[in-house]
Amino acid sequence: MDKLENFKEFVKDNPGLIKYVKSNEMTWQKFYELYDLYGKEDNIWKPYIGSEILEDNATRTATAATAAFGVNDVVNWFKNIDVNTLQSGINSVQRVVGVLQDFTSKEKTETPKEEYRPRPLYKHFED
Repeated sequence: MDKLENFKEFVKDNPGLIKYVKSNEMTWQKFYELYDLYGKEDNIWKPYIGSEILEDNATRTATAATAAFGVNDVVNWFKNIDVNTLQSGINSVQRVVGVLQDFTSKEKTETPKEEYRPRPLYKHFED
């Protein structure tokens, strides 16, 4: 078998590489060059091949954490809130909102324009 055929077999054994090409993170050319330079046994493939396993484990862990999160955890979370810190944060947000409202709601101050008075016909150049 030639290198291209070996690479095709490598891709068939590791279908997770397809998602990197579809998401435009890598190209088949770059994958082939890595395969040609390093071979299929190098550590260079760990980020691309091992990510499927990591994603599955992360999904399982998130599901277990969600299931374990109960009413007692919510109550304990509220008990641990520092009211003074929360109040100062709310005050800061209110100040920022007030400043933004001042910038957006200020009416344009128009300078009063003098009423137009035509110049008398007999007067030239402020005589």
